[in-house]
Amino acid sequence: MSNTDSVLLIGGGGREHAIAHALAADSRCELYACAGNRNPGITTLATDFRSIPETSVDAIVEYATTEPVNADLAIVGPESALEAGIVDALDAVGVYTFGPTAQAAQIETNKAFQRQFMQSKSIPGCPDFAVFEEIEAACEYIDDAESDLAVKPAGLTGGKGVRVIGDQVTKREAKSYLRENEYEQVVLEERLVGEEFTVQAFVANGELRTTPAIQDHKRAYEGDTGPNTGGMGSYSDTTQALPFMSTEEYEDAVAILEATVEALPEYKGVLYGQFMLTGDGPRVIEFNARFGDPEAMNTLPTLETSLLDIMRAAESDESLPTLSLSNQATVCKYAVPEGYPIDPQSGVQIAVDEESIEGARVYYASVDSRENGLYTTTSRAFAVVGIADSIIAAESQAETALSAASDGVRIRHDVGTPSLLQRRIDHMDAIREE
Repeated sequence: MSNTDSVLLIGGGGREHAIAHALAADSRCELYACAGNRNPGITTLATDFRSIPETSVDAIVEYATTEPVNADLAIVGPESALEAGIVDALDAVGVYTFGPTAQAAQIETNKAFQRQFMQSKSIPGCPDFAVFEEIEAACEYIDDAESDLAVKPAGLTGGKGVRVIGDQVTKREAKSYLRENEYEQVVLEERLVGEEFTVQAFVANGELRTTPAIQDHKRAYEGDTGPNTGGMGSYSDTTQALPFMSTEEYEDAVAILEATVEALPEYKGVLYGQFMLTGDGPRVIEFNARFGDPEAMNTLPTLETSLLDIMRAAESDESLPTLSLSNQATVCKYAVPEGYPIDPQSGVQIAVDEESIEGARVYYASVDSRENGLYTTTSRAFAVVGIADSIIAAESQAETALSAASDGVRIRHDVGTPSLLQRRIDHMDAIREE
């Protein structure tokens, strides 16, 4: 293997900007990228960039295998590309791709498969569930249920498809939601009550290396109100666990990931477990087959091990390196268009004075980069990540950095604040006492 590797990154969001930054930090990596949008952060870091939609498998394979790329390795950001089979196609032409095959990615892309897999393999943490292909049968199940349910379309919905009865919707509203959308398959499962968190792991050759727990904030508005989004922000602590959980509870979540990898020995890439910490310990909300967005922006800035070394070890069928982390806390806050996610105002010019930002990182996501500047689209625009020796200090750093952003965006300012952290701690204390 040569000292330099040509690495192709697929995807153009904030998650992918964080991946690009981690790869480009290694002088042995020659970075190339393709995506349906021109992320200004990625195009600045990449040797070459090509505008190709993430699901255009043939076009991506052609780009990967010809000049100037001739990729040695590839890494996939978005789940849509995994579902389309990009890993299968690149692996088939000799480009080792750090990501699961389309079949293995079903652990995310098909929620019915995910639950049935957990059940058949006796993976701990699986809630009670039922799968329906007939909408009216699902509606009858909702009517007959004695407790609240989570209503989940089986396919991909960009993190916005779940409706929770008793929290977000009534039984009547849940049934209307299903009838209006006519999903081909629906999963109904017991509503889990507690605090959500995620743990991401690098996986290859039957091994996994886990990273610190992170808490995302799906709700659009402060105080955990409003509709679900792709994620408004997230935080991690200086340790593996979060303030509202014990080390043992974190380790219980890791044990679930270990059991999953043992049942999927051919899995490679990133496995992301989204958990609900209940009074009985962690339960699985879902698995994702790639880095989270925004969670990648918490994990990768604190990762001192080279991401390229992790990918090289995976390709060479070697033991994955033990992860070295900076043991710093992070707070990520997304800037989104006004009106997001219901009626986002696209085409609004925005500006980020990066030169005035000290300490924090800026990761661009879905922005329209034109000759005269950046403009909003209908999705999240950019994220700012504070990195410090405590969550409170990281939150303050992120807020200071966000003052460099112009008008035209909205931010959940409560992510990582002392009052929000205390609410999480009090909530779990109350649940444990029940």
